[in-house]
Formats: sequence, structure tokens, C-alpha cells
Amino acid sequence: MPGLELAEVILAVIVGTLFAIVYSLRVLILLERRVASMDANLQRMTARVLAEESALRKSLSKRK
Repeated sequence: MPGLELAEVILAVIVGTLFAIVYSLRVLILLERRVASMDANLQRMTARVLAEESALRKSLSKRK
């Protein structure tokens, strides 16, 4: 019987480790999605700033 208990403990450790790996991969994917969303927002804001800057340059060049 002691061998069976040791096998159960080893199996529990292996299963627990696998669950920990799956959970950390899930968290990693969620963080990657957040970073991708932040990157998309930064790209949109940069495009708006560049458009505004080009409009300002055009208006300044017309004044001269």
C-alpha cells in the first residue's frame, strides 16, 4: 500500500504542475492581448497626431 500512496502523490504533483503551466499560459495570453490593444491605441493616436501635424504645416506654409 505505501507504493500506491507514493504514486498518488507523484501523480498529484504532476497534475498540479500541468495546471500551473496551463494557468500561466492563460495569463500570458491575456497580457499579450492587453499589450496588443495598447499598441493599437498608440498607433491610432500617433496617426492622429501626424495628421494634425501635417495640417498645421500646410496651414503655416500657406500663410507664408
